[in-house]
Parts: sequence; structure tokens; C-alpha cells
Amino acid sequence: MKIIGIDPGLATTGIGLLETDDSRKPVSSDWFTIETPARTPLSDRLAELEADLTEYLNLTNPDLAVVERLFFATNEKTALDVAHARGVILLSLKSHQVQILEPTPLELKSCITGDGKADKIQVQNMIMRELKLNEPPKPDDATDALALALFGVYQNTFV
Repeated sequence: MKIIGIDPGLATTGIGLLETDDSRKPVSSDWFTIETPARTPLSDRLAELEADLTEYLNLTNPDLAVVERLFFATNEKTALDVAHARGVILLSLKSHQVQILEPTPLELKSCITGDGKADKIQVQNMIMRELKLNEPPKPDDATDALALALFGVYQNTFV
């Protein structure tokens, strides 16, 4: 089973892909970010995000996608930009007939670390342990995306 985790963002979207064996243990991983240039019209940035994500979906054919739900307490501009990007991501996944899970940050951290208020270091440590990595994936957006993919592995409800 292939599970893609996506940490939505307009400037940087984190992508993490895990492939599991029959026992639902991750056996391979891939991660990277999709970046769109600042000072470019919003429509161009969204089109670039859609094109890059579509290319990767065509290449990998994931069975399940895990996309973080938005939670913003302060910056309304950032929230709107991320919401636009998230809409493009969800539409792209739907177009590829990929099932989608949408955990909140609290649900994600609780599932990965056992603590819904875990910090980034705790999440990174669990990712390194579970995926047998010597160092945390870089950048942080990719680590977050791998955490989302691992959430999908742990949910163990899709075949």
C-alpha cells in the first residue's frame, strides 16, 4: 500500500510517501517539497502546485492520502493562502481517485507521539525511529508530510 502525506502550503508544500508491506510496516519512504515563487500571481502558484502534485500522483499512484486540516489562531493572510493550496491539493487527489484522511494537528501528534501537544522535536524523533532514519528529513515540511503518511499507516483501516 502507498500512502502519501501532504502538509499543505502555498510557498512550500511538504510531500511524504510511505510504502508498506503486508504487515503494514513502512518499507520505503520518499520526501520532498513543492515550492512556488513569492511575488508570483496566486493563480500561477496554484497552477504550479497542481501540475507538480499531479505529476507525482501519476508517477506513484498512492492508495491513500493524508492531508492535514487547517488550524490557524492568528495570521489570516497565511490561513487564506494555505486554504487555497489545500483546495487544489484535495481536488487533485479526488481527480486521481485517492482516498483522503484529514486529521487535525492534535489528532496527528497524538497518533504519532501519544501526546497531542507534542513539539516538532518529538514528532521528528518518532519519524526517525519508525522509519529507521539517522537524521530528521529536511525541510520540516517534509518531516510533517511523513508524519501524516505515518498517521495513515497507523490508522490501518484501508486496504
